[in-house]
Amino acid sequence: MQDIEFHLRRQDFADQPRVIACTDGLSVTAFRYPSGVEALLVENERGEIVVLPFMGQMVWSAVFDGVDLAMGNSFSMPRPANCIVETYGCLAFHSGVLRNGCPSPQDNHLLHGEMACAAMDRADLVFGRDERGPFVEITGECEYVMGFGAHYLARPSVRLHAGETLFDIVMDLENLSSAPMELMYMCHVNFAYAEGARIVQPAPFTPQHVQVRTAVPGHVTPNDDYLSLIRELAADPSAMETLDQPGRYDPEQVFYVRGLPADAHGDTHMMMRLPEGGAFGISYPVAAFPKTVRWILVNGDAQVAAFALPSTCEPEGYLAEKAKNNIRMLASGERAVFPVRLGYLDAAAAGEFETRIHALQTA
Repeated sequence: MQDIEFHLRRQDFADQPRVIACTDGLSVTAFRYPSGVEALLVENERGEIVVLPFMGQMVWSAVFDGVDLAMGNSFSMPRPANCIVETYGCLAFHSGVLRNGCPSPQDNHLLHGEMACAAMDRADLVFGRDERGPFVEITGECEYVMGFGAHYLARPSVRLHAGETLFDIVMDLENLSSAPMELMYMCHVNFAYAEGARIVQPAPFTPQHVQVRTAVPGHVTPNDDYLSLIRELAADPSAMETLDQPGRYDPEQVFYVRGLPADAHGDTHMMMRLPEGGAFGISYPVAAFPKTVRWILVNGDAQVAAFALPSTCEPEGYLAEKAKNNIRMLASGERAVFPVRLGYLDAAAAGEFETRIHALQTA
């Protein structure tokens, strides 16, 4: 089957949802939120994802087998934004790419960088077939160019296959400048918090492998209990393996997961096993993502268990990451590709996935 590609235009999105195409158990519906943000509802037999094709290509939401994957939040819909905090309710966004993380008072960049809410120059819809079967893919391009500064092309994509509950997010970056480019990228996946869930990872819950963040970012107001908990977790992070005490995650807790092994394909795998037996799962290549960050926050406004944030750096802002030598350099003309596979696993698939993770740990 030859791929069929549709070019998307903003004016083709209306307040009333309109089915663009459907084939092989897949359908795509275009609509515009009351806020004015364009969206694509992509459905298969097991569920759906909502993608914002012109707004950083965020994955706003995902529901499979009736399970909502996205963080709990205060946003009833995505809102036009320049900074991610102005619309912080999505399942996944592209964090970076020139700057990343929480800026310190000495930094001058946006929280999580310029790409998160970037206006896309182009968006397309592709129907095709690969080794996994029929798929629909949303692609796009965003050219960033600054006089006397950086110049790059971002080509993100989201692919969902027929009958599957896992999907693929890819960021493809190319340095178009004649000079080397600093690169700080994170695939920021905000899974829903589930009380009683258990994090399964291919590394032990020891201080050497799960390091709690001790630096307090500007958006967090610490108290004595919070600081005491950080000291406790620094000595024994295994207390966070099971998410059974939501009060411990307000303010947020952040961890750096070290030494993750990879399978024969170069991928590592992690999951959050839900009390009812299913799971949220994620896989990514450790060569592309040398860092893994964990962020958990539970309060009246947000409920999120971002148990694995694949990244090239840690999220402490440009100056701190530069001091830690965590900034990657992309040569003139060089491309870097960052693939992530994520989604929902039913009880049977979750059991198989957990076995795969444990096999990595014992390999």
